[in-house]
Amino acid sequence: MPAPEKGQAFYMMNNPRRKFIKMGAMLGVGSAFMPLQFCSPAKKEENVALETPEETKSKLESFGIQLYSVKDEMAADAKATMTALAGFGYSQFEGFDGGKGVLWGMKPAEFKTLTTDLGVQMVASHANVFENLDTQAEEAKEAGLEYLICPWIGAQKTIDEYKMMAEKFNQVGETLKSHGLKFAYHNHDYTFEMLEGVLPQDVLMDNTDPALVDFEMDIYWVYVAGVNPAEYLAKYPERFKLCHLKDAEADQGNGEERGVLFGSGEIPFGEIVKDSKSLGMDYFIVEQERFVNSTPMEAAEKNAAYLQNIFMY
Repeated sequence: MPAPEKGQAFYMMNNPRRKFIKMGAMLGVGSAFMPLQFCSPAKKEENVALETPEETKSKLESFGIQLYSVKDEMAADAKATMTALAGFGYSQFEGFDGGKGVLWGMKPAEFKTLTTDLGVQMVASHANVFENLDTQAEEAKEAGLEYLICPWIGAQKTIDEYKMMAEKFNQVGETLKSHGLKFAYHNHDYTFEMLEGVLPQDVLMDNTDPALVDFEMDIYWVYVAGVNPAEYLAKYPERFKLCHLKDAEADQGNGEERGVLFGSGEIPFGEIVKDSKSLGMDYFIVEQERFVNSTPMEAAEKNAAYLQNIFMY
C-alpha cells in the first residue's frame, strides 16, 4: 500500500501519398530531360488510399480498485462506498484489514451476496498472513476471494533475512493452496533498493516457488525507486499476476509522495500495461493515497473515467 506519441511521424513514413509525392518530385526534375515520346498524359488515379489506418490500440476490459484508496469512507459505510465505486465502473475490488477484518465485519456469505449483487469480483485482500491464516483463508474462500496478499514486510537488514522471508512466503503459499486460494506479495520501494550488492526483490523472486507464490507489482513504488517496471516484468515473466496502477508527478526532490490523478503524472502506463498483458498480468488495481485538490471518492471517480474513456495501450 502505504513517451510522446509518434503518430505524425508514423503517418508520414507510412502514408502511401508520401511515395507518390516523392515520385512526383523525381519526375518533375527528370521530365525536362526525357524524350517527348516518353511523355504521356497522367492517368487519373482511382481509389487511391490516402490514409493509413490508425495503429490498433486496446483499452482495459476490466479494472479494480484497492479499497484502501477510500479507507475513511469504507470505515464509515462499507456497503455504500462499495456500491458507489461499482457505479463508477470498477468491476473488481481489492480489500485490506481496516480493523474490522478483510470483510468489514460482514459474514462471508453476506459479503459474497453484496459483491454478486453489485456485479463486482472481490479479487483479493491485503492481510496479515502471518497470524490466524487458516481462519482468514476459510472466510476468504467462502466470500469468493482468489488471493490473500502480504502488503508489507518492512526493509530487512540483510539479504539472508530476505531469504528467510522468501521461505515464509512459500509456507504461506502452501497453506493457502490447501484452502483453494493463492498467495501474493505486494512490493514497496525498499525491495527495489540495492542491499549488499543485490536487489532484495530478486532474492524474493528467486527463492520462492512459482507454484505457491505470485507477486503484485506496485508500479508506483518500482518507478520511484528508479527501476523500469516494464523491464522488471520482462525479467520475471508470469510471476506478477496483479498490479497497482498509480501515477506520479515529477520528482520535486523533497522526498514527499508523488501520487496524482491518472493522466497528470509521468508514469508511462501505456507501455507498462501493454507489456504486462503478454507477461502474465491478470489484474489491474487502481490505488491512490495522496490527494491534491480532490477527495478520495472524487479521485476514484476521475481515475475510473480516465481508464474507461481516455486510457489506451
